[in-house]
Amino acid sequence: MLERYDPRNWPISYDGVIHTLIVLGSAVALALLAHWIVFALLRRVTRSSESALDDVVVEAVRKPLRWAAIAFAIAAAAENDALVGRGWDLLARFLVPAVIGWVAYAMVRGLARGYEAQVGAASDPVAQRGRLTRIAILSRTVKVGIMIVTVSLIMLNIPGVRDVGTTMLASAGLAALAVGAAAQPALKSLIAGLQMALTQPLRIGDLVKVDDQAGRVEEIRMSFVTVRTWDERVLVVPTTRFLDESFENWSRVDEKLTGPVMLHLDPITDVEPIRREFERYVSAHELWDGRNLQLLMTDAYPESIELRLSMSAETIGDLWALRCGVREHMLAWIKQNQPDALIRHRLEVPGGHLKAAEPNTP
Repeated sequence: MLERYDPRNWPISYDGVIHTLIVLGSAVALALLAHWIVFALLRRVTRSSESALDDVVVEAVRKPLRWAAIAFAIAAAAENDALVGRGWDLLARFLVPAVIGWVAYAMVRGLARGYEAQVGAASDPVAQRGRLTRIAILSRTVKVGIMIVTVSLIMLNIPGVRDVGTTMLASAGLAALAVGAAAQPALKSLIAGLQMALTQPLRIGDLVKVDDQAGRVEEIRMSFVTVRTWDERVLVVPTTRFLDESFENWSRVDEKLTGPVMLHLDPITDVEPIRREFERYVSAHELWDGRNLQLLMTDAYPESIELRLSMSAETIGDLWALRCGVREHMLAWIKQNQPDALIRHRLEVPGGHLKAAEPNTP
């Protein structure tokens, strides 16, 4: 079957080779010239546009379309030259799907980068994170689909692979069971990724708490989500876990949060002066956003009392810094003005009560 593609069986002459090279070179040169002219015009048009989307898309598809133009030129030359036609008939089955898939992949990648650039200029950080998450997940889904279709078209042009496919179709029931069982995790991840893009329980840049670890969402993929903690560790969490189990999202709507500082003092403590000093210090602090400010005695034990000093800030980072400052200032103030309020005797009593812990907000 492949004997006609053997160069030894081709009736090649010196004049024929020269003619083939001239035809092929002329076609490729004209294709490259046309590609250069078209993209020179496109760059001029995109430079006059206010949007950055068209610039990114044009730059992304420039190289793939150059090779597509070369392939089109070779196909046109194959119509006029028998020698080129024989070689092109063999290669076209593999090159055409590969070039088309490359162009489609580059187009999707360019659109994703262009939309990300537009979203990056948005003033609303919450909407920005949501759109970036949707763009990232949907673009990856489309790119994976393009790669699967492209590889499938290329493989189907291989006679041996086509025969294997025919054999598998003969035992379709068994093949369906095997493929279904093998593809179940991949399909589950794909569905979870699409559901994540549509419902958005978390987005890129959100501050989440999972497994008692808090961090920022860095990347959302079909199969996993990466979370960067405050100490620069990276948590890799399966995507399905965020849909099947509960987790904390501290920036779902915005980053405005109220956080506490817990103080455990002696029962003889005079609370009112501590409250006044706390309110004075936080009210004058630049990180306080003016929303919440309160000191409450949340519990009392025989050996101590528990004070909860709550405050709010515009961002989670500001709240963390404000809480650290309040904790340091109030302990120093109590040490100077009410030293008897500090507990000096600490006993580990078996089965004793547990002190309330503060949330670990980075």
